[in-house]
Amino acid sequence: MPTVTLPPKENALFKRILRCYEHKQYRNGLKFCKQILSNPKFAEHGETLAMKGLTLNCLGKKEEAYDLVRRGLRNDLKSHVCWHVYGLLQRSDKKYDEAIKCYRNALKWDKDNLQILRDLSLLQIQMRDLEGYRETRYQLLQLRPAQRASWIGYAIAYHLLEDYEMAAKIIEEFRKTQQTSPDKVDYEYSELLLYQNQVLREAGLYKEALDHLSNYEKQICDKLAVEETRGELLLKLERLDEATEVYQRLQERNPENWCYYHGLEKALKPGSAEERLKIYEETWEKFPKGLVPRRLPLNFLSGEKLRECLDRYLRMNFSKGCPPVFTTLKSLYGDKEKVAIIEELVVSYETSLKSCRMFSQNDDGKEEPPTTLLWVQYFLAQHYDMIGQQTLALEHINTAIESTPTLIELFLIKAKIYKHAGNIREAAQWMDEAQALDTADRFINSKCAKYMLKAGMIKEAEEMCSKFTREGASAVENLNEMQCMWFQTECALAYKALNKFGEALKKCHEIERHFVEITDDQFDFHTYCMRKMTLRSYVDLLKLEDVLRMHPFYYKAATTAIQIYLSLHDNPLTDDSKELQADTANLSDKELKKLRNKQRRAQKKAQLEEEKKNAEKEKQLKNQKKKKEDDDEEIGGPKEELIPEKLVKVESPLEEAVKFLTPLKHLVKDKIETHLLAFEIYFRKEKYLLMLQSVKRALAIDPDHPWLHQCLVRFFKGVAESRELPEVVRTVLKQEIARLFGDSNAKSFNQAYVAKHCDSIPHRLAAAKMMAYLDSSTETKAAELATSLDESLNNRTIQTCTEVLDCLRSGSLGDCKEHAESYRAECHKLYPYTLAFMPPGYEENTKIANGDLSTETEELANEM
Repeated sequence: MPTVTLPPKENALFKRILRCYEHKQYRNGLKFCKQILSNPKFAEHGETLAMKGLTLNCLGKKEEAYDLVRRGLRNDLKSHVCWHVYGLLQRSDKKYDEAIKCYRNALKWDKDNLQILRDLSLLQIQMRDLEGYRETRYQLLQLRPAQRASWIGYAIAYHLLEDYEMAAKIIEEFRKTQQTSPDKVDYEYSELLLYQNQVLREAGLYKEALDHLSNYEKQICDKLAVEETRGELLLKLERLDEATEVYQRLQERNPENWCYYHGLEKALKPGSAEERLKIYEETWEKFPKGLVPRRLPLNFLSGEKLRECLDRYLRMNFSKGCPPVFTTLKSLYGDKEKVAIIEELVVSYETSLKSCRMFSQNDDGKEEPPTTLLWVQYFLAQHYDMIGQQTLALEHINTAIESTPTLIELFLIKAKIYKHAGNIREAAQWMDEAQALDTADRFINSKCAKYMLKAGMIKEAEEMCSKFTREGASAVENLNEMQCMWFQTECALAYKALNKFGEALKKCHEIERHFVEITDDQFDFHTYCMRKMTLRSYVDLLKLEDVLRMHPFYYKAATTAIQIYLSLHDNPLTDDSKELQADTANLSDKELKKLRNKQRRAQKKAQLEEEKKNAEKEKQLKNQKKKKEDDDEEIGGPKEELIPEKLVKVESPLEEAVKFLTPLKHLVKDKIETHLLAFEIYFRKEKYLLMLQSVKRALAIDPDHPWLHQCLVRFFKGVAESRELPEVVRTVLKQEIARLFGDSNAKSFNQAYVAKHCDSIPHRLAAAKMMAYLDSSTETKAAELATSLDESLNNRTIQTCTEVLDCLRSGSLGDCKEHAESYRAECHKLYPYTLAFMPPGYEENTKIANGDLSTETEELANEM
């Protein structure tokens, strides 16, 4: 049907519909739509139907909206309004590719429509279709050459396409049109100049960038950025004397900035450690109170000079009472010589301070206050914890707590020591103690919640966080709303450890949604940044968004989700009721009675929790409804609710795992775990070429990784035993295996690995697991290989020993339950604080010791 032209009265109403949509007055807009469509002549008017659909979409009625817009489009295929509206609808559903097609169709019928061109350019930059974006921005520049955003958008398109010279030319042409007096402070013009300079630097035009900076220095507001950029440019141009002056000026401005010292070193090019130290000695005279100039030389000094500088640095900090001094020295702990000097010095301080209240008995200076000894003990506790001597660490921290029982930092470190010693429950208790000393401190509150989650105390952690969340709303809901991802990642790991896979997956999907939201939030900045001229930040934002899923939070959530999906694929969930019936058949009457009581209590508890949840939900719904009525602008429909039971009963867990894996393969290529997780998925899918790709990528990162070794052995065996491989694939696999590993088979490959890494526990464990996997008759030998705790072995840590114990218990090394108990006892001697190595019944005994007898008394009451 051709486009129907509305008579004046209806046309005025249609304009009012557009105005209502722009002002988010959706109900009024629907009234005007009804007035036009109730006229029989215009009952099928395409543009009005489309606008009615768009308005309904904003009120959350998605299906009705799509029907109306499609009907409108069928009635008026040549209307740019209908195509534009259809594009907006697709955009609201995040179907950006489809939306771009709709906008292009709209432009066929109205090629110079500014609004459609703007919307198209937004989608193109969002989808990173940079070629298309450049073309659209060029059209907008031709149509509106007087507008600032037209020029800036066109320049940014070239910048993102890495055609820096063209981008610089466009900005220069635009800059010439700006009428600003040299003395006037204009922030937006200043930002334009800094952006222009950034483009010149990225183009490699360092001399031009330096000249540009000198010419327009007076008009740039950010004087610090000017100096820092000048320093960088002078270094690049090898004008070292001038660079030295710049970095010295910057040092005077802020003597605590590490970058300025590195810049000064590059400018002065010292030839030896003595010359390097001389640079810092000059700074000590200028800034006697500066900590950074005293800290940085410790990185490169050694021997007596190191001892001298460390002595001065530590004394300054201990006298002041500076809690983070250990954190500043942590990076030195990779060097054994430096660790020995630190220990020797601080132990001597402790001895002297106890005997004569001075750092050294030879000192003729004033006596130190009692707090100095406290900070020395605080440091020593962290030092011994760092080098794995937890007993000494606890002795020092307990002494410090006895002298000052009100200092929160001491309890914080005590909790950390217990965490590193492998007793997270004790750690959580001490962190709770620290939190109780200052309930208004949000940092300690968060730390305490994190420790509780690590200890599996999820309910307690939620209650802890509720002290700082919005009143009247559930803490978990509020934390999700605030995108509090540290809480959600820890929660996911806690639920996974408790085998509550549904709840864990819910948290992982919530984090995934946060990242989708962050990506969509770019939309708000595409127009804003060009209007406000915050161009450097805008380009940085676009570059950040491109690699957003590299973030540790996403990586943690994705790997957790993948591991759960792999576990669900290996052990699909069975019907609980059937399992229960099978179990109860083997119980005595007394045990059965006990079980029924337990089930009744659990049911009652679940019922109460459900009622509490429903009451909270009702309250929230009421609040939302009220909010919705107040401002009638609910955009798009509600999000699909994440239900743990549904998530855990997914049809194809491996397909879900691949969704989480894909961003990691693109963005976190440098972590071997990414490729090994990929292998695990493809191994279960029996996709041998993709397995080969994964192991080759992993081999390039770390060819001796224990997990990679297990993957390779399973891959060898899989290829050798597979009967259904196409001949071409088999040939490729054989060629690649021969090229990578020669003519060895799985068994000989495993034996060679044992011989090469016989001195490392994780490698021995990997080889032992594969030994049992390839030949079950070698289980005893495999267990012996994995459970050796000789002092000469490398990587003997709590983590690796716990891993060995888990393998013995789970049957990865065959049936060796008795072996597991003797190994646990040996580990307990080595690591007396670790929870995993405690004797059986330890936790029950500690519960009784702490007075936690609620369950026992309840059972007695029920039996009576």
